[in-house]
Amino acid sequence: MREQNLDFETTIFDKEYITLGGRREAIVRGGRDLFDRLPRAFEGVSQIGVIGWGPQGSAQAQNLRDSLNGAVKVAVGLRAGSRSFEPARAAGFSEEDGTLGEMFEVIAGSDMVLLLISDSAQTDLYEKIFAALRPGTTLGLSHGFLLGYLTDAGKEFPAEVDVVGVCPKGMGASVRALYLQGAEVNGAGINASFAVHQDVTGHATDRALAWSVALGAPYTFQTTLRSEYLSDLTGERAMLLAGVHGLVESLFRRFREQGMSQEEAFRHSAESVTGPISKTISKDGLAGLYQRLDTDGKAVFAQAYSAAYPVGLELTYEIYDEVRSGNEIRSVVLAGKRFGRFPMGKIDQATMWQVGQKVRGNRVESEIPLDPFTAGVFCGVMMAQVDTLLEMGHPYSEIANESVIEAVDSLNPYMHARGVAYMVDNCSTTARLGARKWAARFDYLLTQQSYPAVDLEQETIDTAPFEAFEGHVIHEVLRICAEMRPSVDIFVE
Repeated sequence: MREQNLDFETTIFDKEYITLGGRREAIVRGGRDLFDRLPRAFEGVSQIGVIGWGPQGSAQAQNLRDSLNGAVKVAVGLRAGSRSFEPARAAGFSEEDGTLGEMFEVIAGSDMVLLLISDSAQTDLYEKIFAALRPGTTLGLSHGFLLGYLTDAGKEFPAEVDVVGVCPKGMGASVRALYLQGAEVNGAGINASFAVHQDVTGHATDRALAWSVALGAPYTFQTTLRSEYLSDLTGERAMLLAGVHGLVESLFRRFREQGMSQEEAFRHSAESVTGPISKTISKDGLAGLYQRLDTDGKAVFAQAYSAAYPVGLELTYEIYDEVRSGNEIRSVVLAGKRFGRFPMGKIDQATMWQVGQKVRGNRVESEIPLDPFTAGVFCGVMMAQVDTLLEMGHPYSEIANESVIEAVDSLNPYMHARGVAYMVDNCSTTARLGARKWAARFDYLLTQQSYPAVDLEQETIDTAPFEAFEGHVIHEVLRICAEMRPSVDIFVE
């Protein structure tokens, strides 16, 4: 994928430019003061159908309804007999007023359809969904998985509909909770990316931007639907989920082997990552984390970083190739077909995660160590993902979000509150499968290659990765992106 030069035109919203790493990107700043522009952006749309009541579907349906305040009807579509009818009714949607109904009826009656059902359901039902869309409809996605599936199958979206994407950079619970906080705290919300894949009506860009603004996104960045699914699937199989899962398990064992108690090993591995390491990166960036260490800590960081980076780079490249080739998407689809016989089990019964429950129950935040070795390994693997996406030509805003910001501002705080294992067991099916498949690879290679290189005091560790770290362009990119950070930290109940 070549470097993208993205730009867009909008007659409704105010476009601004930012410069990241010498590249200019166009963005839209959100805010409740823009809600009065939404009816004009949705001109020609009398009903928006939100299909699905999962974490994103429920959050987005309620945010859109509240933002539009009756100017455009928002209807929720569910499969006949779905258990989600009751919670949707409890949230104020009903069959009586036409805001709740069977999914294909809602699809057929909507001018804009937001398809927020699971990836597996999309791949199973897409032909019937496409047949229900009327010409001139805008089809919206919050993930590009379906595009990847269609591309691999040699299929396309219907030629007579718009296809757009709006992808919030946080979980559904946060999308709703911060939207509600935004009524009182200016800037509260979840940043999002948007993409226009097909524009048949000539209104696709404004409708996509309006969708993002109506969700409460403080800032909306541009990408493509293909770029989104490549970076998103790669990210959750690398630094966002599988990578951190394998990384903390390998560190826990390493610290135990060095004589730490189970509780101390957990504090120096998982707690250190999801606590002070993530919080420091969130506010001060990767460079700020390094600068926070003392002289001895910086030396340990540099050694751990240089040993972990090559493993992170090798695996992230492999993951990206598997996603780009269609292998990873096929793997997810095939796994879904086996669930009847081989359902996914939970991972939280392992000793490390049981220890974690005890540690969180007695947690004192100020006593969680910022372990320099853990920080070096974490940043080394994270920077490997940054460099992979950079080499593949992704926009800097997307690289920063999918590699760093979403990790430290969205997912890691959730892991800090509930546990890494809980996060792995409660995210989307696609992400759960990716974590189970790739976490072990990160664990294995770090244990077999990176840590021996440090612990045996080999003189063969190549320090070039750390030398490149200090002057890396991502530090300036993160500094600018931090200025567009939501004013309220992402919500974790």
